[in-house]
Amino acid sequence: MSKTKAASLLLILCVLTPAQTLFAQSRRGAAAAVGAAERRMLTARVKSEFLHAWRGYKKYAWGHDDLRPLSKTHHDWYAQPLLMTPVDALDTLILMGLKDEAEATRKYIVENLSFDKDISVQNFEVTIRLLGGLLSGYQLTGDRRLLALAEDLGNRLLPVFDSPTGIPYRFVNLRTGKVRGAETNPAEAGTLLVEFGTLGRLTGKTVFYDKAKRALVETYKRRSKLGLVGTRINVESGVWTNTDSHVSAEIDSYYEYLLKCWLLFGDRDCRRMWRESVAAVNQHLADEPRGELWYGHADMHTGRRTATTSGALDAFFPAVLALSGDLRRAKRLQASSFKMWTLNGIEPETLDYRTMRVVEPGYPLRPEIIESAYYLYHYTKDPRYLREGERLFEDFVKHCRTDEGYAALKSVLTKEKADSMQSFLFAETFKYFYLLFAPPQTLRFEGVVFNTEAHPLRKTR
Repeated sequence: MSKTKAASLLLILCVLTPAQTLFAQSRRGAAAAVGAAERRMLTARVKSEFLHAWRGYKKYAWGHDDLRPLSKTHHDWYAQPLLMTPVDALDTLILMGLKDEAEATRKYIVENLSFDKDISVQNFEVTIRLLGGLLSGYQLTGDRRLLALAEDLGNRLLPVFDSPTGIPYRFVNLRTGKVRGAETNPAEAGTLLVEFGTLGRLTGKTVFYDKAKRALVETYKRRSKLGLVGTRINVESGVWTNTDSHVSAEIDSYYEYLLKCWLLFGDRDCRRMWRESVAAVNQHLADEPRGELWYGHADMHTGRRTATTSGALDAFFPAVLALSGDLRRAKRLQASSFKMWTLNGIEPETLDYRTMRVVEPGYPLRPEIIESAYYLYHYTKDPRYLREGERLFEDFVKHCRTDEGYAALKSVLTKEKADSMQSFLFAETFKYFYLLFAPPQTLRFEGVVFNTEAHPLRKTR
């Protein structure tokens, strides 16, 4: 075995033995102990449901980006497929010990994926899904062809950073390098350094790290005097076009990467930016109706409350708070997220937490609340989070499973399904369910940082 492959296998220290694929719902209290046998059953059930969705994708959409589970057809993001689901799923296949499927998928990717395409792609989504997935796949397998694909993709994405401010444009043509989309948001501008930085470290090409870090710093530099960022900014002028501040869609992972880039690379600038930013978030966005903890919306300049809404995407923040060491707030915020989930048996995209009224009723199979349960269980070992995960998984299967996969919901109120099964189902949702119940040695948590698409990348200092 080569040194590269031997090192890559440090991430996976055990392969779980398949157990029963069905489990009976526990009726014990939320904090009741969860035995080893029960955890094995839960782990096996997650793996079984992953395979159910994976087989549906392979049967009806292989070689394309996503499965449409109701019509049993495929969906591609652009005029030509980019293998979103295979790339997103590869490291989950490996972590689950599905060796044959992982090997066949890895082989298909290296033999069929090409980025020499005359298509304009969204830099953020391609970075977190494809660049992150290829880098994680390379670190887990040692297959340098995956790294070569990642480097080729990184080079093709670099033109997005050539704006007057260094804040990236939203779209770039993979063949011509032509960019468009001068209005962006902190999430799309600042959720790039984990992937581009890892690519830079692995290839020795500092341009990847430097460009992505500048984008993060330039976004941070334009924060208000209160320390908050807005929802949208013009990359050419650096002027905010929407001053609403929050931790939800269009900002969320900007905060996540301030912390994670410190932990992944030891970047002290990121540590300073995270500490200053989270202090402002806690001061101006935190809200405590009924003694609960939620994070709402406020104007970035005045701190005036503009909305009392939260939602499925906001449920990532307990994980980030736990990762930063703030377990007190993380536990309280997770309790609010779980309340949001149990209100209708599954979480909505947006909820008014003051009135507990659903604002946007869709559920696109999001993973964030499961991610936070996984982090909190890792740090506290409180069985409460295993019981929460069990409830989340039971509801998830009950409402989203189809005969050939899993379907998003048009409404958590009616439970009507939508013909959509995005690749993050495999990269994130099933992965976090699996890791929550699996033995801790399945993945060496302290040695990796998950990108926002749940691709584990090794820490480098």
